[in-house]
Amino acid sequence: MNFVATDYWIMILLSLLIITALAMYFIKDLLHAVIVYGAYSLIAALIWLQMNSPDLAITEAAAGICTTILMMVVVFRTSRREE
Repeated sequence: MNFVATDYWIMILLSLLIITALAMYFIKDLLHAVIVYGAYSLIAALIWLQMNSPDLAITEAAAGICTTILMMVVVFRTSRREE
């Protein structure tokens, strides 16, 4: 098999995607989890862009930005209680 530089770039991005998904699972603070979710969405958009699907990349970026902002607003509007 002949790998090109793009294949290695996609493998690195997929590894980062798995790491951010695991980080979202283990993070206890909601605000930090939302920030990591924003990074997850950005990495997913970059993967779509590297796979020559710019329409999906734009859709993923737009949906990721909207949901990240919405979740941040919800986290700031609710009261956080220390346990």
